[in-house]
Amino acid sequence: MIAQMRDIVASELAPTATPDHAGGLAAALYAGRHVEFFTYGFADDATRRKVTPDTLFSLASLRKPFEATLVALGTLRGELRLDDRLQKYLPELNGDYICRVTVGELVTHTTGLLLPTDHPPWPNEQYNREQFIGMLNAFAPAPGVAPGRQRIYTHAGYVLLQLVLERRYGLPIATLFEQRILGPLGMTATCVPERGEDNRAIMDAAWMQRSVQGYSDQGIAIGPIGDQQSYFDFPGTGQMFSSARELATFVAACVDGRAIDPHLREALRLTQREAFRVDDRFGQGLAWETVHLPGVTVVDKPGGLNNASGYIGLVPARRIGIVLLANRGEYPHEIARYRILPALARLVSSH
Repeated sequence: MIAQMRDIVASELAPTATPDHAGGLAAALYAGRHVEFFTYGFADDATRRKVTPDTLFSLASLRKPFEATLVALGTLRGELRLDDRLQKYLPELNGDYICRVTVGELVTHTTGLLLPTDHPPWPNEQYNREQFIGMLNAFAPAPGVAPGRQRIYTHAGYVLLQLVLERRYGLPIATLFEQRILGPLGMTATCVPERGEDNRAIMDAAWMQRSVQGYSDQGIAIGPIGDQQSYFDFPGTGQMFSSARELATFVAACVDGRAIDPHLREALRLTQREAFRVDDRFGQGLAWETVHLPGVTVVDKPGGLNNASGYIGLVPARRIGIVLLANRGEYPHEIARYRILPALARLVSSH
C-alpha cells in the first residue's frame, strides 16, 4: 500500500515542480509510522543546489500551529485560559474593542480584527511595538463585527498572540517553541531566528547553506537567502525555518504521538478540534482549518509569502499527513487538500 500511496503523491506533485518552475519543492508523506520524502528542483537556481528533505524553507504562516500548540499546552497545564481577556496579560491594551477580545478568539481568528497588515494594499511602513499597540487600541470594527461572532483571518492577531505568550511566560517566543515543542519532539533544525539589518535571518553558516533562495511565481528572485519578511520591527516576528524532514516529525506527533509527553500529545489534538464552524464545508480550529469533504475531513494549514509557499495537511482519522514546502510564491497547495489527501484516505479505508 505504501507504494500505491507514493504513486498518488508523486503523480500529483511532479507536474507542479517541473524545470519550467522556479526553485523547488520538498514534500513529506506520513502514513501510519512510515515516512516518504519527495524532492524536486533547486534550493538556489543560480548555484543549482538541489532541494533535499533537509533543505530549510521559510514556513510563513505554517508557524501558527506552533503558537496554537503553546496556547493549548498552557490551557491543559492551567497556565492560561481561552476565555482570558487579552488585557490580563497586556494591560496596555485599553481600546474599547480590543479590551473585549479573548485568547481563544485570537487563536481561532474570531476576534474580528482586520488591520492594515492583514490585507492589500499592503502598507509600505513597518510598525514598532508601541505603534502596533496603538493601532490595536484604535481599532474599530465594521458594522456587525464583534469578538467571537465571525472568522476573519488575521496575521496581526497572531503577532498579538506572540506578545501575550511572551508576557505570560516571560520568555521570547523562540525560546518557548524550543522548550515546549521543538525540544520535546526532537526537532533540532527548526527555529525562529532574529532578523538582521538586511532582513536576512541571523543563522550560522551551516544553516544558511541549507536555506533556500525564494522566488516569485514568475521566477524572479526575491530577497536574500534566509529572507525574513515582517511588517513588525520587534523581536520574534520573523518567519520560522524548517525542513520537510522536521515537519514530518511534527505531523507524526499530530496524528500519532504515542511516544511523546501526554500533555503535548493532548495539546496537539486540542489544536485540531473545530472551535468555530464557518459554513457547511469549512471550520476553524486553533490555527488549523477543518475541511469537510465527502467521506473525509481534512485538518490543514496553508501558508505563503511572495517568495515561499507551505502546506501541512492531516487526516487524523486515518493517521495520514502531508507536508509541502516550496521556495516560490503561489504554489498550488490546494491539490493536497482536495486531491492527494482524499485519495490517500480512500486507499487506506479500502484496505
